[in-house]
Amino acid sequence: MNTEHFRFWPARLPKTLTIPETTLYDNLVLSAKKYPSKTAINYYGGTLTYRSLTDEVERLAGYLENELGVEPNDKLLLYMQNSPQFVISFFAILRLRATVVPANPMSTTEDLAFYVKDCDIRHVLTGEELYSKAAPLKESTSVDDIIVASYADYIDREKAPADIPDAVLGTGEPFTEGIPWEKVLANTKDPSPYNGTGADVAMIPYTSGTTGLPKGCVHTNDTVQANTYGASAWMSMVADTVTLTTLPLFHVTGLVHSALAPIASGSTMIMLTRWDRDYAAKAIEAYGCTHWINISTMLIDFLANPALENYDISSLEVIGGGGAPLPATVGEQLYERTGLRYVEGYGLSETISHTHFNPPDRPKMQCLGIPSFDVDARVIDVATGEKVAGYEEGELVVNGPQVFKGYHNREEENEQSHIELDGKTFFRTGDIVKMDEEGYFFLVDRLKRMINASGFKVWPTEVESILYKHPSIHQACVVSEPDEKRGETVKAFVILNDQAEGDIKEEDIIEWSKNHMAAYKYPRIVEFRDSFPMTSSGKILWRKLQENE
Repeated sequence: MNTEHFRFWPARLPKTLTIPETTLYDNLVLSAKKYPSKTAINYYGGTLTYRSLTDEVERLAGYLENELGVEPNDKLLLYMQNSPQFVISFFAILRLRATVVPANPMSTTEDLAFYVKDCDIRHVLTGEELYSKAAPLKESTSVDDIIVASYADYIDREKAPADIPDAVLGTGEPFTEGIPWEKVLANTKDPSPYNGTGADVAMIPYTSGTTGLPKGCVHTNDTVQANTYGASAWMSMVADTVTLTTLPLFHVTGLVHSALAPIASGSTMIMLTRWDRDYAAKAIEAYGCTHWINISTMLIDFLANPALENYDISSLEVIGGGGAPLPATVGEQLYERTGLRYVEGYGLSETISHTHFNPPDRPKMQCLGIPSFDVDARVIDVATGEKVAGYEEGELVVNGPQVFKGYHNREEENEQSHIELDGKTFFRTGDIVKMDEEGYFFLVDRLKRMINASGFKVWPTEVESILYKHPSIHQACVVSEPDEKRGETVKAFVILNDQAEGDIKEEDIIEWSKNHMAAYKYPRIVEFRDSFPMTSSGKILWRKLQENE
């Protein structure tokens, strides 16, 4: 186990963390007992206290059990955008010792049908704007019931600090087969007594499926608790923390850092359904937000807001995120504006968010950070499985309390994705990394994304990080292009800053690149774009751009 990073471990934090043997649902109950009148969720001006949040969880759980027959170990599809109903549904499912299967709101009916079949799902909880995609499941799959929520039921127009997005106000479209949320909450029957354990399967988030069919990652209360309490401790969350919740909650990073950790600490979430930089700035000022975990594309947009100087965002104490490297120039803009350094982390669905964090007091830019509590992270040779010599690049493998229990119904993939080292089982992340002499880890790229240019390995993420240093580049995405002589060559899609449009040509970017990276790495082709295909969590869908090539 590497220990170089312990020299830079955050002050006043232990190097190991004892995880409670209680469950995620217990976290909510304990916070409600300690802070019953405290606001748990502020949603566009509307508020839910811990007492009312727990009460609605109990009523939904009672309905699911008594009216729909939900039993322990049943799997339920949670298909909603960020909303109080997402949180209520999540904990109500856990209350029955059933399993949450969260789905990306951008999922199609075909995507949902795959999850339903893979997990033998009979019940779906969804938002009204997504109902038309969920409804066909009743005709073609095992789904029996669909509960439909209207997010607008929880807002307060008069108290909202800014205009409320149309997506929150509702579609007004009728749904004939779904069960209305208000009917569910009218339930008066209590659920059975709770006797959940840490070993209960709590949730099965699915991988994105960019390298094949999506795979369900089986997580117990114990694995999720490891990162819930790890995030809370690392980011110094207390009851008076105010978290700006902008990352989608179906995604593991948003769920753990922006919902589960705040609830475990008894703090408040300021929740947004859709990203809106003006609403975010006004919310930070109005509610004194202290913590904000995001993705780099959100922060880039936030800092590019010409009206930002009109808002007081001095309450912010911690800003960080992961999923995509933050350009160094943006990190400097953040520091100049707030005095805060961006705290990047690294993780996967298989590890229910982070395995690595940057120390908040000593972060490095475009860096995965150092291994989190009780994580053994190693770099191995892709071909031999042996530990690489010195600080060479190789595949990242991890062992830790947050690592999943395996892929659901995927025995072959489970064997292929694990390796035994020194008597311990490690998960093979498929990410190529390198570690510096201080024990910090840096992403080189995805193993499957490598470009082979005339026999040289080119990692798109590395090229992108250099391109971001160009003062005219707003965003960049690098892919491979077939080439007669080189086999593959490097192509860069680029979005220019507003002020650079019309002044910079593709050839200018290529010439600049020649002087800033090795001859085999620089892009031979540059194509300007106005936008990139993105996931709902803000990641660039490089594979879609690659497929077009």
